[in-house]
Amino acid sequence: MKQLIECVPNFSEGRDEKIVQQIADAIRSVDRVKLLNVDPGKATNRTVMTLVGEPDAVVDAAFKGIEMAAQLIDMSKHKGEHPRMGATDVCPFIPIANISMEETAAWSKKLAERVGE
Repeated sequence: MKQLIECVPNFSEGRDEKIVQQIADAIRSVDRVKLLNVDPGKATNRTVMTLVGEPDAVVDAAFKGIEMAAQLIDMSKHKGEHPRMGATDVCPFIPIANISMEETAAWSKKLAERVGE
């Protein structure tokens, strides 16, 4: 049975549709991942994206989104109602099917190591 996890990265851009689209396209470029929702907020200047797929593919897609956000979002000029922690603020993983929370957390750590490198 396929394992499925959800990932809900929050990117520090909610006003520039071109940047939001480029981040979404980076995520969509990964096979076996479905981008379910893109929810930009103008006041917070933050976009929440929701993707789901097999764990290794979700890690790849999240990394591509984080990488694109880091290239496109200039945090020195960023303003919004929400506190700004970085181009990618949070990137939680949620177990969906045939996977435990512990296994899901291990995948999130793989993403964190990849981002850190």
